[in-house]
Amino acid sequence: MKVVIVGGVAGGASAAARIRRLDEQAEIVVFERTHYISYANCGLPYYIGGVIEDKAALTLQTPESFFSRFRVDMRVRHEVTAIHPDRKTVSVKNLETGAEFEESYDKLLLSPGAKPARPRLPGIDLEELFTLRTVEDTLRIRSYVEQNKPKSAVLAGGGFIGLELAENLCEMGIEVTIVEGLNQLMTPFDADMAAFIHAEVRRHGIKLALGSMVEGFKAQGGGVDVMLAGGRQLHADMVVLAIGVAPDTALAQQAGLAMGLKGSIVVNDRMETSAPDIYAVGDAVQVKHFVSGKETLIALAGPANRQGRIAADNICGGDSRYAGSQGSSVIKVFDMTAAATGLNMAGAKAAGIDADQVVLSPMNHAGYYPGGQLMTMKVVFERQTCRLLGAQIVGYAGVDKRIDVLATAIRAGMSSTQLAELDLAYAPPYSSAKDPVNMAGFMIENIASGKVKQFYLEDVQQLPHDGSVTLLDARTVKEYSGGHIEGFVNIPVDELRERMDEIPSGKPVYVICQSGLRSYIACRILSGYGYDCYNFTGGFRFYDAVMNDRALAKAAADCGMDQ
Repeated sequence: MKVVIVGGVAGGASAAARIRRLDEQAEIVVFERTHYISYANCGLPYYIGGVIEDKAALTLQTPESFFSRFRVDMRVRHEVTAIHPDRKTVSVKNLETGAEFEESYDKLLLSPGAKPARPRLPGIDLEELFTLRTVEDTLRIRSYVEQNKPKSAVLAGGGFIGLELAENLCEMGIEVTIVEGLNQLMTPFDADMAAFIHAEVRRHGIKLALGSMVEGFKAQGGGVDVMLAGGRQLHADMVVLAIGVAPDTALAQQAGLAMGLKGSIVVNDRMETSAPDIYAVGDAVQVKHFVSGKETLIALAGPANRQGRIAADNICGGDSRYAGSQGSSVIKVFDMTAAATGLNMAGAKAAGIDADQVVLSPMNHAGYYPGGQLMTMKVVFERQTCRLLGAQIVGYAGVDKRIDVLATAIRAGMSSTQLAELDLAYAPPYSSAKDPVNMAGFMIENIASGKVKQFYLEDVQQLPHDGSVTLLDARTVKEYSGGHIEGFVNIPVDELRERMDEIPSGKPVYVICQSGLRSYIACRILSGYGYDCYNFTGGFRFYDAVMNDRALAKAAADCGMDQ
């Protein structure tokens, strides 16, 4: 059997290695148009910033090492220019010599990945304008930074690459502005959770131009003027486009393969395309979202590696199936870690799912053990069934551990209430006896059983101030005096029973505290006295962070500045 693979990196290289492990006699040829067949794509921003010092550390395998171990014919700087399914060949061009030839195959695997979005804007080809996707892109940016020592940079796009590169450039002393067309960074997170990410990048001096569309670029004064919608301009010594990626599927389209979302390749759960003996994996393919069941695009290394393995199994006569992607991801943002899995509230709404959420602010380990740090967790679940849909966490320690537990729970089909039953490891330096994941389960249990009713951030502005409801802040007097929501009256939870006569009977009571715990206790007390009570999910800490973020964004928009 002869297998031709188009593209290396995550999907193609993992498939090649798996095919060899399954079939020692197979002839395997990989065509990769860059110089690198397997590299750490996610590490590229950290090489630019000097965190990863050795360029060789980015290269996971070389053509020589791959051949030595797996006897795979890795041909770099070879570009496949056409696919001929009728005669089972591909046209190939040697980019070093210019020679062109055809290569036959019994099985063909496409792993072309995705390419950086480069909209047709004025000035898009300026020398000071970069994209970051390949090792070559990385070397070009690092060389420019070392030689020209730019003092300022504009990054167009607030996703993973934009944020990681922003951090690395900032740590090098470069003044960084992120321009993002949406009103938030990092769309895997709901806007309220993204507020914590915004605060962290602002704290390190990065400016944000949110809700700003780039309309073009112009060389000016040895740098670049970035023209934004509405007539604003930003000037920088260099610009990096990180506004997303698009499936690199021109070959598949020309070959007549079935295409899906945004020009992606349609595959079944065996990673088979619409053409016999042609498979496709990675960022170029359309997949099912594991939680919603909807078709989607998820450009992440983990899914690409798993898809490569599954395709390899099937090429070798097996029957492996890809169950779908749930988009589990994590990112370092200076001192903060932000992670997400499954659907956020916006995604659940878009999928037509009636979702609810709990927001909590637990410590990463036992509060009495020194060094504990708060994290903010949002767990999303289906309202009627309590099906676990997704989670988002931001914090400074213990975030990755909890998101992996929640991602595993989603994959295992657990309900959100079953989180309360998880038997998780505990010692004071690592967790609490009631782990934050357990706490989320307890909270959802209380909601499902009717013990707790919630109100949310978007409800606060709609609450009447005409005396028809009681607005109660259950924090201490000191906390209340340090900041509170207008209209909320302060009665500390520990004084509530003695001051019950201050709360009018027969009226709903909306309660808030710092994190949601004391207000929950207050609600249970009030319920015991016959009150109809609602607990604010997330607490004042959550409310204050989101409202501060919105105020900064509005002020920036009003005065044409970046915050």
